[in-house]
Amino acid sequence: MLLRMIGFFIVLLFSVPGVFAQERGKVVFITGSPSHGPMQHEHRAGNMILADSLQRSGLPVDTHVVPHYGYPKDPSCLEDADTVVIFCTGHRGHVLNAHLDEFDELMKRGTGVVMIHWATEAEKGKPGQKFLDWMGGFCDLNWSVNPHWQPNFGDFPDHPICRGVEPFSIHDEWYYHMRFVDDMQGVTPILSDLPPAETLVRPDGPRSGNQAVRQAVARGEPQHVAWAYQRPSGGRGFGFTGAHNHTSWQDENFRKVVLNAILWTAQVDVPPGGCPSQPVSDSQIRENLDPKR
Repeated sequence: MLLRMIGFFIVLLFSVPGVFAQERGKVVFITGSPSHGPMQHEHRAGNMILADSLQRSGLPVDTHVVPHYGYPKDPSCLEDADTVVIFCTGHRGHVLNAHLDEFDELMKRGTGVVMIHWATEAEKGKPGQKFLDWMGGFCDLNWSVNPHWQPNFGDFPDHPICRGVEPFSIHDEWYYHMRFVDDMQGVTPILSDLPPAETLVRPDGPRSGNQAVRQAVARGEPQHVAWAYQRPSGGRGFGFTGAHNHTSWQDENFRKVVLNAILWTAQVDVPPGGCPSQPVSDSQIRENLDPKR
């Protein structure tokens, strides 16, 4: 009788969904409308490369790519998301501008967020403040700059996002001199380098230069182009300023940093070697491109 009861409870435990099974993280990808020329700002194709890499990784994560441009027409897909990845036009064209309050509710519940390239750029005022709350920093007009340059990333912090990442260098449009929360509280710089003087040869302008950034570079201050943020109230954010060039996703370390960050913001354990992903071939990099002239 005792053995039969023990057997009954064992069967019951293993028949209940989720018991002894590792919980899976849900990642939702939001894609902005097409912008720039071919192989630049490929929001949809970039998101699909990341989503496919995560699905093939063998890790406990499920991806949902919103099937249209812009904020989800059915926002219920965000309700159970563990993190949201946004790759879109920034500033006045940002997909979140008309949804700041409802998205803020997700963030207050601890949902993670990852913003890629132009998506890190917010308008001053309420959007900028929300970006600070959600991911600890943002690209700010007349403060940040957007030159094309080739930093060398060789020193990484002891952070899960950096697991398995080897030193690398890649030419892209790396925005820098971000606007961060006071005293960088909760912010961990992930990718940093000192930009060369030629990144500031353009005259001062909203995105090209200003006195503050020129002084910072002259002082030899490394500039952070990717950063992690642990919110004081819970939840995680990640900003990544590269990915103007679509071919950058073919670089394993470039790709691994973002994949690791997606896992980390979803609060899924990052493996010691980082998120595994298959190489992205020349033919694959040309799949799912937006129709552009």
